[in-house]
Amino acid sequence: MTRQSTFRVAAAGLALVASLLAVASPPARAQDEPRVIVITAKRFEFSPNQITLAKGETVKLQIKSEDVTHGLFVRPLGIDAEIAPGRVTELTLTPETAGTYRAICDHFCGAGHGGMKMTIVVRE
Repeated sequence: MTRQSTFRVAAAGLALVASLLAVASPPARAQDEPRVIVITAKRFEFSPNQITLAKGETVKLQIKSEDVTHGLFVRPLGIDAEIAPGRVTELTLTPETAGTYRAICDHFCGAGHGGMKMTIVVRE
């Protein structure tokens, strides 16, 4: 094998390895993105009515209202959001303390407003 042939074989091998690595490796950006949890608010419930997070995990809550303006309030987690119909309200959250937290609608939305709650569980 000539020197030039050896170089071509080595270059082809490197190109093949680089191609395989590019295909086999997930994009680094995808790993850095927080988990997205979609929450829907409507008279008189949140759906899902319970979410579970890991302590220290950054999540993005995307909350939308299907009818009227609602609120999402969880004092210990620092959540206080107004959820207007026709748009998505986005919150980024990194809970630092494990526990079970009650989220409430704090914007009067009708006769069943007092029962509009959800649970956020933060595990170790």
